[in-house]
Amino acid sequence: MQPFALNYARPARELVVAIPYVYDSGLQLNVLADGRVAACDHALLREVGTTTSTAGSKTHFDD
Repeated sequence: MQPFALNYARPARELVVAIPYVYDSGLQLNVLADGRVAACDHALLREVGTTTSTAGSKTHFDD
């Protein structure tokens, strides 16, 4: 028996998002393409709200 809701469920649309920063393992920070620290770019923080990465979560259980 199939639940009623599955008759009407639709897959979520995939969002195409361009992240303007990458994780630098040497600095252990997210950096912009020009080498600046992403957390220091106030316009970026207003736009995306955060610059968190998963790097800390892989090594520390309490992040």
